Amino acid sequence: MRDITVARSEFVPDQKAISKIQDFIFDEELFRYCTLPQILKYVECFTGPDIMAVHTMLINKPPDGGKKTSRHPLHQDLHYFPFRPADRIVASWTAMEKVDRRNGCLVVVPGSHKGCLKEHKYPEWEGGVNKMYHGICDYDESIPRVHLAMEKGDTVFFHPLIIHGSGRNKTEGFRKAISCHYASCNCHYVDVKGTTQEIIEKEVQEIARKKYNVDTVPLKDIWKFRSRLVKGNRRNL
Repeated sequence: MRDITVARSEFVPDQKAISKIQDFIFDEELFRYCTLPQILKYVECFTGPDIMAVHTMLINKPPDGGKKTSRHPLHQDLHYFPFRPADRIVASWTAMEKVDRRNGCLVVVPGSHKGCLKEHKYPEWEGGVNKMYHGICDYDESIPRVHLAMEKGDTVFFHPLIIHGSGRNKTEGFRKAISCHYASCNCHYVDVKGTTQEIIEKEVQEIARKKYNVDTVPLKDIWKFRSRLVKGNRRNL
């Protein structure tokens, strides 16, 4: 995935151009992160013993080009996931270097995981918004937030309903992190048609059509392809 500022300019194939590598489950070296016992001992508290890696990301936040497009709007990860229950899904997010407010650390709204899934859309930002960076429509700016300053190797685990995002990178360096969303193998797929998640279903299917020249693929089939068993027995996902 490329930052929109880079995508609109002359493409340079280096780390300034790439903001995210999605779905690294088929890369054995990167997938080792998803199987680390130091991670799984906490993940299992949420998912139980049968664990799927359902979404993986190697994240690179390059220096902001001046348009503030390196920001990630406040959102809930469950907006992207067509499976439930939410309480059996958890993300691990590990800093690969020092992360603070200068280079765009995570920001979270404590306690927001106890709420419901809110409607999301692309925010109307002057500099534009990166592909798939949806944000909560009716976010209350007065709600207190916590910035997660982290050292290299620090890991945070969070619920898919917690409201979170990140600021822009104001440094000349690159803020890198690695992340995996896990779900219980006993989770089940849901039909998102007629819900606030229908917007993401259409967008994912459009990307699949453009990238792979295929007819409409059911959203759950796309997620099955993007998932990999980590531990235990694969069931519904």
